[in-house]
Amino acid sequence: MGITAMIPGTTIGGLLSEAEERWQDIYDSEALRMQVMLICPRRERKILEMHGDMVEHGQPVIGVFHRPRAEARLIEEQGLDPRDASFEFLDLATTDLGPWMQHMITNEKWIRGSITVQPVPFSVDVPAQRGFENITMICFRHPSLPPIERYYLPFPPTSIPNKCFVSLPRRQAAELARQQAEILGVGRAAEPATPEPVATEEPVAPEPAPQPEAPAVDVSEVTIPEQESVPLPVVEAESPEGPQSVSDAITKATTDGFEEMQAAGEELQESDVPLPMPSDDHQPDEAVPKPAEEPQTEIEIEFRALVTELLADGVEPSDMVDDPRWEPINERAAAVGFETWPVFMELTSVQ
Repeated sequence: MGITAMIPGTTIGGLLSEAEERWQDIYDSEALRMQVMLICPRRERKILEMHGDMVEHGQPVIGVFHRPRAEARLIEEQGLDPRDASFEFLDLATTDLGPWMQHMITNEKWIRGSITVQPVPFSVDVPAQRGFENITMICFRHPSLPPIERYYLPFPPTSIPNKCFVSLPRRQAAELARQQAEILGVGRAAEPATPEPVATEEPVAPEPAPQPEAPAVDVSEVTIPEQESVPLPVVEAESPEGPQSVSDAITKATTDGFEEMQAAGEELQESDVPLPMPSDDHQPDEAVPKPAEEPQTEIEIEFRALVTELLADGVEPSDMVDDPRWEPINERAAAVGFETWPVFMELTSVQ
């Protein structure tokens, strides 16, 4: 499964230009990538943000959301109220598109089509914009939303300044995807054809042959060092966000692929997550203490209180993102490294 992080104040293009430096061996610069557009109900945006936590993928997936403002009427004229939907642009490896969309297409019946992304007309009052050529890309739409043929942006999709949601694969998954691409020869940028061997003639120059200049080497004295086996990068202990959100989210999948993902998530829970160790002041014969159940940070206490209050007011979990307090507290949680998604799943019992 992936690990999703939010990076504020950036663009898809900016992250791609820094990808090799940021993610090093996780990122394969030779893997073919593509851009797609996703249109989902606005109440499900939070689930879409964390979708990478529930999907096995081999390369980083970068997503950015765009909210129509001055250009909203151009969407309404096509029969879709932009206030009812969230619009996301994804940049991902072509080999990851199938796993990324499998659950949404198979279980939620998302509809695949195409859409033309084009600049906002100059007749629309947009403070700042930059022209670009029309882009036709694949579009996946939730079945509850009507289709549109055109979407308008003040900038190209890779230059939309906003919060980017980056889903990084486990290192082992990235290494496996790279090995499969090398073996199968798919999903990688085309390499230049191997040049034909050039026939070389015997040297006729009067200079002595270069062999005498090289020092004689006794083959018996040559020691070939044993090749050191390079282990795959070790997966660090799962964060609460990983196995908890995976095991909770994938139990409703009915396809064989999702049952295997569920089994993998449960295996990680049993084997990879370390048990808490007793503190120094415990007696030797004292049993291993139970994990603390009370929130450990102020932001967790505040987040739990917000979700509990909304539940008490009868607000559906899918509608909680519309509360004006939701966005600020999630941004503060991301700034201090607290993952809200597992706590949200725990409190709302989303299966």
